[in-house]
Parts: sequence; structure tokens; C-alpha cells
Amino acid sequence: MPGRTSDKLDDVDLRILRLLAEDGRLSVNELASRAHISRAAAYARFDRLRANGTIRGFTATIDPERVGLPVTALILVNVDQAHWAEVRSELQELPGLEYLAFTSGAFDMVLLVRVADIHALRDVVLVRLHGLRHVRTTHTIFVLDEQRLPLPFAGRTDA
Repeated sequence: MPGRTSDKLDDVDLRILRLLAEDGRLSVNELASRAHISRAAAYARFDRLRANGTIRGFTATIDPERVGLPVTALILVNVDQAHWAEVRSELQELPGLEYLAFTSGAFDMVLLVRVADIHALRDVVLVRLHGLRHVRTTHTIFVLDEQRLPLPFAGRTDA
């Protein structure tokens, strides 16, 4: 369950998470060695962290430009409040959508989209988004440069 904090993480769990955040391809043997724990302990902790949802999965970090998606934009969206769930479902079908969050403040949602060119972005915003019945307004912000950072706890382990 997202946001659940009933499973306490100790220093060893955090060390394992830091190591996996740096390199999700580590073998359990290597994970045990770098975390300074036994292989059996590494297996048990790894399995527990996956079972309780702390580790949700593993993924590759891909350069969007190298796969033909050089244009990145944040799109702030306001929707009819009574229909937020319906809009969320519709937005999940949006071309180029990488991230969707409900927010507080002046806008109801923020979307991160990656597309091939400005024409594709125009279609996403003017055709797809504004074509949704319960989308009231949007505000598009171009991403000029970006840097992904690890989660705050997941700093380098060799520092």
C-alpha cells in the first residue's frame, strides 16, 4: 500500500536500498558483500523488502533523446473536481505520458510528457488534453534541462 510506513526500516535495510538504487542489477551475493551482511541475510531482507512493497520493481534508466523523445514538458492541469478519477484514467492513455501526480495549489495535476517534436506536443495539449470533457485548463512548461537525483536517503554508499 503506497505511503504505508508501518514496516520500520533499519540501517541495513537502508544500506541495501541505497546499493540497489545505485545499481539495481547487483546480484544478491554482491549485495551481501557491499552491505556487509551474510548472503542468507541479504536474501531474507531483499525478499522482505519486495514482499512488503518497499522495493516495487527494477527498471532501466533510458535517455529519452536517444529513443526519439527529445521534447519534454510539464503540463499543469485543472479538472472538474467531481471527475478526477475519470480524468486520471483517460490521462493514462495520453501519448508520451511518463509521470502523473495529483497536486495541491493552483493546479490539480502535473504531467510529465516526452514527445518527438513540438507538433506532437501540440497534439497532446490541444487535441488530446483539451479534447477531454472534464479538463478545464492547462499550462505547459518546457523542460530545458533536467537531472534525475536519487531519493534523499539513497546517497552514495562509498562517500
